[in-house]
Amino acid sequence: QVQLVESGGGLVQPGGSLRLSCAVSGSILGINVMGWYRQAPGKQREMVTLVTSSDDTTYAGSVKGRFTISRDNAKKTMYLQMNSLKPGDTAVYYCNVLQRGIEYWGKGTLVTVSS
Repeated sequence: QVQLVESGGGLVQPGGSLRLSCAVSGSILGINVMGWYRQAPGKQREMVTLVTSSDDTTYAGSVKGRFTISRDNAKKTMYLQMNSLKPGDTAVYYCNVLQRGIEYWGKGTLVTVSS
């Protein structure tokens, strides 16, 4: 069974950068899609970015050009590089994996963008 642990969240000023990590434990075989979602206070969870097993990527319009998803299969870790952060990016960020039809979630890491 896959377990996901996010790290790298914190407080950052507007215009700053953060890199989130998602460590995957268990087998990574059969993972079709990996991605990041976020949930801001009082709002529904939304997709931020996805990467498929063939390295096709999708980004939400609000983060395109500012955020970059990547992964290191050898380290079983996925990353989210976030640049030019805005207060509207404040949210809990969740790692998500789809493996053989089963969806797994991490517990999330809080990102706060504020001066």
